[in-house]
Amino acid sequence: MKFLLDHDVPDDLSFLLIQLGHQVILLRQALPADSRDDAVLGFCYDRGCILVTCNRDDFLRLAQVKPNHGIVIVIRRRTRAAERAALFSLIERAGESGLTANINFA
Repeated sequence: MKFLLDHDVPDDLSFLLIQLGHQVILLRQALPADSRDDAVLGFCYDRGCILVTCNRDDFLRLAQVKPNHGIVIVIRRRTRAAERAALFSLIERAGESGLTANINFA
């Protein structure tokens, strides 16, 4: 799968996704830091990416009106290890068909 990680997502989640064999694009390497959320979602859609973000409220609203290939909202936890475990569990449980064109929480 192909993921785009929003600015607010810890880098170690990108390392996990890469280790699992997924393609990862970091938003900060693709768009300016001040890019609007609708531009981020449009970028993801144009490139066939699932967005990974911690920005729940804004992207839940946008997902209702903008086409997307899926959004994974990372819930902040006490440790990065817990966040990695939650993302890993979601990917294993949902698979590509469960992530694509859906909103999931990790």
